[in-house]
Amino acid sequence: MSTIQNARRKFLSLATVLVASSTAGIPTFAQAKNLKATRSMRGGSNNYRAGAKIVDKIGGGGFWMTGTVRRAGDGAPLAGQRIQIWAHTTEGHERDPHSQGATLTNENGEFRLEMPQIVPAFGQAHAHLAYDSGEYKTVFLRPVMASSKDKTLAAHFVLQPA
Repeated sequence: MSTIQNARRKFLSLATVLVASSTAGIPTFAQAKNLKATRSMRGGSNNYRAGAKIVDKIGGGGFWMTGTVRRAGDGAPLAGQRIQIWAHTTEGHERDPHSQGATLTNENGEFRLEMPQIVPAFGQAHAHLAYDSGEYKTVFLRPVMASSKDKTLAAHFVLQPA
């Protein structure tokens, strides 16, 4: 990496710290302005099954799918939102009902669901997630893991009212 790129990264990191420290005590959503809604990703709805059950865990676990759900515009966290998750794992293919489940966001708009290790399908280790509860526009995400050895993957939703 060039010296200019390193200097730019250091500057941006410092600027982020300064902005964060200057807004301490103000909720994150209060700082957001015109936060744009997440667009559905191509291929995100592959093997989607409407109405997957809300579960405490998918399969034997060992891998964590996490993320956040916020409202477009002001960025307010959205509690109680249903997020469906499915993936190709060490225990089954993404089309298998036992490889699918749903969870709800907590009061901070965060979700977390344990599932078996995600493994590559068609050359990429990835998960599928959907918000499909109706209050907001449906969004499908298909985040790809940096490494198939990772033990976590995060996906973040910004939802637009339906």
